Amino acid sequence: MNLSPKEMLARLVSFNTESQRSNLELIHFCRDYLASHGVESMLVPSEDGQKSNLFATIGPKVDGGVVLSGHTDVVPVAGQDWTSDPWTLTERDGRLYGRGTCDMKGFDAIALALVPEMLKAPLKRPVHIALSYDEEVGCLGARILAKAMTAAGVKPSAVIVGEPSMMQVVTGHKGGTRMKTTVRGHAVHSSRVDVGVPAVMIAGELIAWHNQVMAENKARAKPDNPFEPPWTTLHVGVVQGGTAVNITAEHCSFSHEVRVIPGEEDADYVGRYRARVAELEAGMKAIAPASGIDWEITSFTPPLGPEVNGEAEALSRRLTGDNGSHVVAYGTEGGLFQAEGWSTVVCGPGDIAQAHQPDEFITVAQLDAGAKFVRGVIAELSR
Repeated sequence: MNLSPKEMLARLVSFNTESQRSNLELIHFCRDYLASHGVESMLVPSEDGQKSNLFATIGPKVDGGVVLSGHTDVVPVAGQDWTSDPWTLTERDGRLYGRGTCDMKGFDAIALALVPEMLKAPLKRPVHIALSYDEEVGCLGARILAKAMTAAGVKPSAVIVGEPSMMQVVTGHKGGTRMKTTVRGHAVHSSRVDVGVPAVMIAGELIAWHNQVMAENKARAKPDNPFEPPWTTLHVGVVQGGTAVNITAEHCSFSHEVRVIPGEEDADYVGRYRARVAELEAGMKAIAPASGIDWEITSFTPPLGPEVNGEAEALSRRLTGDNGSHVVAYGTEGGLFQAEGWSTVVCGPGDIAQAHQPDEFITVAQLDAGAKFVRGVIAELSR
């Protein structure tokens, strides 16, 4: 079965791989597709077996290959106003619409569609295809995928993470820490709020702390910092709590994150948050000893940093002609691969502005540019 990148993208988009769902149907399709070309895949499943990473090698089993890395999960479409079916690739005016077209099944499709060309090429070093699960919820799959690849003896010279960068060579991004906090209050009638512990209102103070700290960061941001925005950001994305307007809430939970610029440490922000929690908790327990605040770090994604004489950067610049300096505010799996000791950059087709949006799209021109890039990788590895 030979498919063009566009045809392969249509196949991948047709699988609903929202992060709350299994990705096994897509992964099994990829495994079977690769097997039809005589390529063996390694599946690296999640602990519950409901999701899986996939790893495959094309070419000689020697060191110095290139990893083409992509994730298979996408963000939800619920509540978004789409003008076409998000699970059917739709072409209009040079754009390919569908959930995940940009972020980042476009790159996945290119890597898979060009497998027949890889097999025909006189590869001296291998191409490794690495597809992960749950990137969107904390890069969960890549954590075990990178370790499994190392255990399998993979020693690449470069990792290309094909997140949408408009084919610019990105050498740095922020790290990220995600947390979940649950406030345990003491419920009373709101007319006697003085003897209750209102979990929602206390959660509100912690949420306000995020804005306060971020405002401080913004005020001291250095104008020559290349990130957008050029300061460490703090954000609360989900809040749940309370039962009635006239009851001091017994529970309130929220999910939150810190995205740290290079030169600052996640641990410092975690420590400051811990101190604020302890301060509020002391006041709560003075009223109701059983009340309190529970919180945990749900994921940590390391930053991606520029390398000195990094092979991934040199390769990507040769193939794209891009000699600019680029960093991005969003996180990727790149930091996890770099932590394995592998030279890593982000370079892929599509515009990050389209990611997570209704009517997400990638242009045909960008898909073609991504295919040209991967063909360049094949040529480099054949020399």
